[in-house]
Amino acid sequence: MIAFNDKKNVLTECEYKYTLQDREDGNLYRDMFPYDEIPKCTFNFRLTPVDPPEQIWITDTTFRDGQQSRAPYEPEQIRELFRLLHRLGGPKGIIRQTEFFLYSERDRKALDMCRELGYEFPEITGWIRASKKDFALARSLGLRECGILVSCSDYHIYKKLRMTRREAADMYLGVIKDALDAGIHPRCHFEDITRADFYGFVVPFAHEIHELADESGIPIKIRACDTMGYGVPYPGASMPRSVPGIIYGLRNYGGFAAEQLEWHGHNDFYKAVVNSGTAWLYGAASVNCSLLGIGERTGNTPLEAMVMEYAQIRGTLDGMDPTAIRDIADYYEKVICYHIPANTPFVGEAFNTTQAGIHADGLLKDEEIYNIFNTTKILRSPPKVGISRNSGAAGIAVWLSARLGTSVAKNDPAVQHLRDWVDAQYEEGRVTNIGDAELAAEYKAYTEGEKP
Repeated sequence: MIAFNDKKNVLTECEYKYTLQDREDGNLYRDMFPYDEIPKCTFNFRLTPVDPPEQIWITDTTFRDGQQSRAPYEPEQIRELFRLLHRLGGPKGIIRQTEFFLYSERDRKALDMCRELGYEFPEITGWIRASKKDFALARSLGLRECGILVSCSDYHIYKKLRMTRREAADMYLGVIKDALDAGIHPRCHFEDITRADFYGFVVPFAHEIHELADESGIPIKIRACDTMGYGVPYPGASMPRSVPGIIYGLRNYGGFAAEQLEWHGHNDFYKAVVNSGTAWLYGAASVNCSLLGIGERTGNTPLEAMVMEYAQIRGTLDGMDPTAIRDIADYYEKVICYHIPANTPFVGEAFNTTQAGIHADGLLKDEEIYNIFNTTKILRSPPKVGISRNSGAAGIAVWLSARLGTSVAKNDPAVQHLRDWVDAQYEEGRVTNIGDAELAAEYKAYTEGEKP
């Protein structure tokens, strides 16, 4: 079937109908995933067009996936983080949703405390087991939307569930119907999609879900879950690892609109951020993230990273308040007692700190030379220098200027004194960096010694 596409202004094939391919044993893509070797990234050179949606947004899983690799948050901590998410997302609700566990009294208390804040965004959604009891619980709590696990790779279908594809699909469809009967908007989590048979199971199953949505009049979402972090953003990469191919296929072959598609990435191969950005560019309206990237194994896509990706792709923050990122980081460090590695982008103590003397000299002349953007204005995190054997007079001058709030030259006597003191530390065999408190104490001793 062909029709004129008034958006692309050409005749296009507008219906692709794939049939579920059942089989006795699973397709584990052993050439690509040999297990005793590092996975292979293969290419078929089939290019899909970049097709970003008119609107894109962020969803959050801090209180669901983000609690699967650490001790559960206290309800009061969840409320404060939820408040900060609301502030970060801004009046347009760019951070549109966040999902909660519903199992325990602690979970439900946290949900109620967040609901009492009265925010429109982020919308509170649920994560439930595939049971009628859990659907009833979600409905009783007044939740509009809930996530449902529908594992789609043969690793899960044949090895974990010990079913055929048809049996798994029928079980999933029954669960989705139960959710629809309970008045819940299902969000189907296509677990392990980057190891799944895309045209033999994923697309045909998506068609069957689409038919349920049409029959019920309730929209159904697909969350494409890169559960093991195998997704790659490269143009021309083969399925099932191709992020462009997955998103393009779900839209054009599965029939799902951009606003019904969400990407959920993991960082096992350091690709969580770039894969999420790629999902946006190729047609998924939303990307699912967690604060600081905290999540199972290597973690999820860091939410604060996608705030920055959004601003770069769209050219605007659209009302988001990035200064909330600093407050989120401080809350994790000071209240939750979670240690953020110092070099973590945007939130680490040293993300915009330099120890190289030549870089410090550039900062002294003009901070724009060695700072990624105006971090003081945007993140409330001014550029800093760490003092080491390589900092030189320029590094000390930058450190002292920041401390005094006024420009201090490299040839200032105080700078020369502190440099001599630092050099002496390393000549005596020191190997560690100079701490701020140490340098401040020496500066204080120097200034007090100068007084008559």
